[in-house]
Amino acid sequence: MKNSGSREYKETLSPVRYWDYLEDYRRNREEVLAIVDEVFASGRLILGNRVAEFEQHFAAFCGVRFGVGVNSGTDALFLALKALDIGPGAEVITVANTAVPTVAAIRATGAMPVFIDVEADTFLMDVTRLGGAITSRTRCILPVHLYGQAVDMEPLLQLADSRNIAVVEDCAQAAGALYGERRVGSFGAVGAFSFYPTKVLGGFGDGGMAVTMRDDLHQRLRRLRFYGMEGGYYAEEEGYNSRLDELQAALLDFRLTSLGGEIKRREKIAAVYDSGLEGVGDIVLPRVRNNGNHQYYLYTIRTSRRDNLKNYLEECGIETRINYPTPIHLMRGYRFLGYEEGSLPVTERLAGEILSLPMYPDLLPEEAGRVVAAVSSFFRNQRLP
Repeated sequence: MKNSGSREYKETLSPVRYWDYLEDYRRNREEVLAIVDEVFASGRLILGNRVAEFEQHFAAFCGVRFGVGVNSGTDALFLALKALDIGPGAEVITVANTAVPTVAAIRATGAMPVFIDVEADTFLMDVTRLGGAITSRTRCILPVHLYGQAVDMEPLLQLADSRNIAVVEDCAQAAGALYGERRVGSFGAVGAFSFYPTKVLGGFGDGGMAVTMRDDLHQRLRRLRFYGMEGGYYAEEEGYNSRLDELQAALLDFRLTSLGGEIKRREKIAAVYDSGLEGVGDIVLPRVRNNGNHQYYLYTIRTSRRDNLKNYLEECGIETRINYPTPIHLMRGYRFLGYEEGSLPVTERLAGEILSLPMYPDLLPEEAGRVVAAVSSFFRNQRLP
């Protein structure tokens, strides 16, 4: 039998979505459809002017010289590693507290991922553990800027530079996030971004981009995304098919102009959660680094009562997600890497405690307030397992 608090929320209020793009589309429908018509009428659908313009604009936004549009964030990572000649026999240090694509991209090159643990309060790579993971086969460090916040890059870069190890940034969840005064993607040899619809800068389909300061990597990335070709039908090297299409590039270029405002709206929602959930139950709120900011791609809390809280919120009509319920090193598909349960204790503990609350720019303040009220109600009623 559900308690009265749960019934009250469930029966009198409409659902609170975890993520939704429909209000954004309704608000910008005329501009979006005009862009679609313009692209369709242009006579060029693949690797035309709209891709080139968006590459320039997004690279400038990141504070780098070059951008190369590709078909997904996964391919952005994969091609970044290939451009750096990361392949069989190489090791890439990263984390298991990430989306599978991070590791899938490493494995697609033939390289082996090496996992280190994460910080308990930021959920990001614990860079103090990097030194103990480096071997003679280490060729790359791949920090994941998770949930909208940057990894502690200064000590990471110092170590990488001292050992002549390449750095590729996984920026899929953190477009525009700052570390100091620089944006993510501008620190490593290459920064890899995803434009999947849910992302901070999301499209109306899939897409990605690799950004870099280096002209040699820029040219090689351009070849690799298009069968290894340079202008004519002649492969200079073995390449792939990974192209950002004109339509997505045009739509993303339009969305880039409003990204700053959307991030501010995310910050306001996070402020509602911060003020309303401080001191509630055993909840641990997201910690923001002193030398950076948080884009709040996700607003992820920790609690030992996670599963019960998630079920309660579902009864109240509030959608949540667990990002990520099983660390990659414990997934059946990656058991061959040789990691056992207990090998990454912080990562494994987080997997049982983290819960992502609704977060997207058009979430209404009163909806965020409902989330706070429901979470508070759960702990007030002390629902036991």
